[in-house]
Amino acid sequence: MTVDHPAFVLHEHHRPRHHFDLRLEQGGVLRSWALPRGLPSTPRQDRLAVAVPDHDLDHLTYTDEHKGIADIGWWEEEDRSDRRFIFLLHGRATTRRYVLIHTARDWLLHLTRDQPDPPSAQSSRTATAVRPAPG
Repeated sequence: MTVDHPAFVLHEHHRPRHHFDLRLEQGGVLRSWALPRGLPSTPRQDRLAVAVPDHDLDHLTYTDEHKGIADIGWWEEEDRSDRRFIFLLHGRATTRRYVLIHTARDWLLHLTRDQPDPPSAQSSRTATAVRPAPG
């Protein structure tokens, strides 16, 4: 059985001003937020995320001389309310948990303190759990 996961892309724009766009596949389109300062790198940082018009799904892999793909993969929603939603981005190299928080005017993107275990830690935990006890 194959499970299709919704896609995401993080576009890096070099013009007219350097910024990133986070695009999440949802409802047959790419919901999009402009990130003037990129993704937060620590839970102590919140980044402005300005909602921009949805894009067609064919924009997922679109690049040109001013726009490249910084990361691409799939995402999964963990929780949602009217004011925020929590999701995992499964990118090329890492999986990270974020929260988009709706404010009165825009959105804030927050990297959560609680992050998923790296694949090697998950594997070693599984191996430990099934390893027979000595003796």
